Amino acid sequence: MSSPTPQPAPPSRALRWAVAGSVVVMIAAGGLFYYASQLAASKRQANHNEITVTIHGHACEPNALTVPAGHASFRIVNRSDRAVEWEILDGVLVVEERENIAPGLSQVINANLQPGDYAITCGLLSNPRGTLRVTPTAQSDAQAKAKPSMVAFIGPLSEFRVYLSAQGSALVKATGALRHAIEAGDLAQAQALYVPAREAYQRLAPAAQRLAELDNAINARADYFEQREQDPAFSGFHRLEYGLFQQRSLDGLTPIAQRLVNDVTTLKQQLLAQSLPPEQLVGSVVRNLNSLADVRAASGEEERYSHIDLNGFAANLQVAHKVVDLMRPLLNKSAADLLPTIDSTLAAFDSELQGFKVDGGFARYDSITADQRKQIADKAKALAAALDGIDPALGLSGLQ
Repeated sequence: MSSPTPQPAPPSRALRWAVAGSVVVMIAAGGLFYYASQLAASKRQANHNEITVTIHGHACEPNALTVPAGHASFRIVNRSDRAVEWEILDGVLVVEERENIAPGLSQVINANLQPGDYAITCGLLSNPRGTLRVTPTAQSDAQAKAKPSMVAFIGPLSEFRVYLSAQGSALVKATGALRHAIEAGDLAQAQALYVPAREAYQRLAPAAQRLAELDNAINARADYFEQREQDPAFSGFHRLEYGLFQQRSLDGLTPIAQRLVNDVTTLKQQLLAQSLPPEQLVGSVVRNLNSLADVRAASGEEERYSHIDLNGFAANLQVAHKVVDLMRPLLNKSAADLLPTIDSTLAAFDSELQGFKVDGGFARYDSITADQRKQIADKAKALAAALDGIDPALGLSGLQ
């Protein structure tokens, strides 16, 4: 009589749990894949009107664009070998820009454009400029007719001109003192005086950055020149910074310092001569804070030789405080509910920066960790988002 066929042993509890876990992981992975694919599809749908512009070494493709008035999105793809910027210019004024686009990467610029003809800067400052034609639409015509009365903004705009005049005078004085130290051959004194001169510029930066040519002469980094630091056209603050803190030499800096004094004197004059639309008062500060958050805080490239980035951030915050104070009476009347968020984000950014004070000054930015830099960027981004609600609340949305 044959023995009964042995039956396989039932799977262990651990094996059953392992199989069940594998099934759950597979289902979850499938769900995540589906979610990711749907998210990507929705982004593609949302950005189906996105215009791609590719930056090559010495030109953009395309370099002539036509778009309807209103919201436009431009994806800027950097195919050159260095970090570059892309700007939309209305005459000498910057309408929108994106700085420090890394090689091989892309960034998106969103702009609200009024009808007209604009210029485009593309990569190196020596590259040929492109053109952007913005055609009118029924909506842009309606928005132009619905523009709110400017009477309420006369006070804040007039006070801001007084601020620009005072800060412009402080900048001219500070750069003059820096020039004298360089002329006297005193390296240590010149290094010390670079800091207040740079802070004075950053208190004007949101307004100054609207003036493309002057801002490039005063503030352009070496990346935007063909031969970088060795390029004869490289001048302004960062050329002095390179000599003072990287080379630790005053050789050849006297004419550069004199040109800087001339340029900041012209800057003060131009800031007072240019009309400032009310929608640009807050908008320029928002743009400056977004640049701080997206580019300057993360990279530390703004003051790469002296590492005094925190001084500049604090000066930028002073401008934000000033603009909020100027707009506060209007907000109290029309949008008081925005003020608690604005004030709390101002205080949060201020507290974050004050945490890096050392012996009455700010710590060097190369001593700040990546996590700390992210915290700074997050606070600046939150403040920019809070301030971005002011214009729509005051009826200025869509006019920029």
